[in-house]
Amino acid sequence: MRYDVIGLVAGWSLILLTIPLTISVVIGSIMGDETTILVWSFVPPIAFCAIAGGTLVRMGSRRDSAERLRDREAVAAVALSWPLIVAVGALPYWFGPTFHGPITWDGDGGTLYEILGGMIRGWFESMSGFTTSGATTIDPSVSPRCEMVDDCIASQPYAILFWRSSTQWLGGMGIIMLGMLLLSRALGGGMSIARAELTGPSLSRLRPRLQETAKALWGIYIGFTFLEFLLLFVWADLTWFNAINYALTTMPSGGFGTTDGGVMDFDSARVEGIIIFFMVATGINFSLFHFLLLKEYTKVVNDQELRVYLMVLIGAWAIFTLNLVHSAGWQWGEAMRHGAFQAAAIGTSTGYASSDFASWPVLSLFVLLFLMVVGASAGSTSGGLKILRLRLAFGLARREIHRMVQPRAIVAVRMNGEVVEDSRMWVVIGMLSTWAALAMISTVLLAFFEPTHSLETILSVIFAALGNTGPALGAFGPTSTWAGLNWYSLLYTSGLMWAGRLELLTVLVLFHPRTWRTEKPKAD
Repeated sequence: MRYDVIGLVAGWSLILLTIPLTISVVIGSIMGDETTILVWSFVPPIAFCAIAGGTLVRMGSRRDSAERLRDREAVAAVALSWPLIVAVGALPYWFGPTFHGPITWDGDGGTLYEILGGMIRGWFESMSGFTTSGATTIDPSVSPRCEMVDDCIASQPYAILFWRSSTQWLGGMGIIMLGMLLLSRALGGGMSIARAELTGPSLSRLRPRLQETAKALWGIYIGFTFLEFLLLFVWADLTWFNAINYALTTMPSGGFGTTDGGVMDFDSARVEGIIIFFMVATGINFSLFHFLLLKEYTKVVNDQELRVYLMVLIGAWAIFTLNLVHSAGWQWGEAMRHGAFQAAAIGTSTGYASSDFASWPVLSLFVLLFLMVVGASAGSTSGGLKILRLRLAFGLARREIHRMVQPRAIVAVRMNGEVVEDSRMWVVIGMLSTWAALAMISTVLLAFFEPTHSLETILSVIFAALGNTGPALGAFGPTSTWAGLNWYSLLYTSGLMWAGRLELLTVLVLFHPRTWRTEKPKAD
């Protein structure tokens, strides 16, 4: 293992992080945040990123940098850089007035227990942001900023709210992948890093070079974000601050809002319609948008994963509508409106809520759990297992059944007309089995940590964390925060978010002994 290469990747990632931190300060100044809060919340992390990042880059830079980054260094660099970035991202919450920290903002000070709890909640909030999970612990019970206010999240400094949204936007496409766009020549091995960080079983290489591929993906991502901002600001009459925050959290399928109620507070069919469109877009493989720009419409129309993805969303919408009308007594118009919104929000792991879906009938709750697990398309910003993996697993099962009936038959599993190699199939099966095993183990552990909660609550928290969905069901639905979880549960579920965002296997590679083995130089 070449540790200097890992430090080089981590160092550039930290340096890159100074940009959104600085922009948050500027936004806070424009919106009238207190200067003292801005200085203490953001100057320390900016200074740390600049100093630590610069040090790591100097220590890791060598003339042969472009030839040193192999697959295992790339995977280890991505998996280890994320916790470092999350730790830095937690500092504005902990140093600022969001949670109890080493700096006193409420005049009463905080006990050591409250300060440690603030550090853990800041870590959780940052992890939830960068992994685009959208679960929050900002709550009157734990935030000194929320005393004597009606809306806890809205009472936070504007700079903090913008920082929360920025973490999701960066995490959606991958902050390390953004670094590869800017620094691929210096680091080399960028495709290995892209495979380790971007969601989905494989990365579609749209252009001959990684830098061109990254430009295409980020160009689409930025374009959609700007378009949603314009529609929300101009057509839906949101303030520019709300419009930019919801654009930043929709495209990464994140789900953070600027108020406790989130999208529910707008109660606007126009706002919901715009957000539905972009949520559905986030769940589509971004390479298909590139094909659309190149006018290669056949590749888009014939994409099997896209068809299954849209069928799942439409099916969930239909079930929600019928169930809400016949079991909950809703009117058809309201049932169709909120059913469509929640099908898109949970199906793409965005996690927004237009109504309190945790109180919906049992059939709808079952479908919501199903959507949390399945997720959307590979190569999208959504979480979950991904449609592609499940479709390939179904194809493998069908092949094995056919072989039992006709042992000598040669049956290939195909995707979009191309034969899928068995080596790729085994990766898919390994991912699915690992996900299932981790979900079962986590259910047992969380039930031990949280003995007072129901099975519905425990299962939905696990699925929401692993699938990076955010709001769960039961006690942690869309009208509640996750502040009620104890420290063990917050740390554990934040670990599940990390593993789920990096597709499990990237994280599990860290626990393999060969990953850390130092290779001896070959004798001449």
